[in-house]
Amino acid sequence: MAHTPEFDLDEMIGVLSSVIEKYAEDSKERAATKMAQAALLYTRDSRQEEDFIRYYKEFSNKSFTVEVAHEFATREDADKWLVGGKAEHAQRVKIAGKGFMVVQLPGRLTFMSAPLPEELETDERS
Repeated sequence: MAHTPEFDLDEMIGVLSSVIEKYAEDSKERAATKMAQAALLYTRDSRQEEDFIRYYKEFSNKSFTVEVAHEFATREDADKWLVGGKAEHAQRVKIAGKGFMVVQLPGRLTFMSAPLPEELETDERS
């Protein structure tokens, strides 16, 4: 079995054993914890630990980033680029510090307001 320093599957299985004992025999909590333990045992026994660790790391990743394809100082600059034929549907851009997304409408592309994560963080702090 592969070992990842920050993720020891056998250790987690053992921890779940001690947690299981804290709940009453017929409780939903005990059943759920036993199921979680069985899932880890299955993962280990079927040699899928690396896949699970990769999945768990992605699942646990709380960072959220948005790729900004282009930045423009003004809306006028952005509009010129938009009609220049290089824009693609769903591209994210920043115009004068604000987030937008290129969207395909019948016969044309346009910008739709789409705040970037840093804008949302600022809004939440206000």
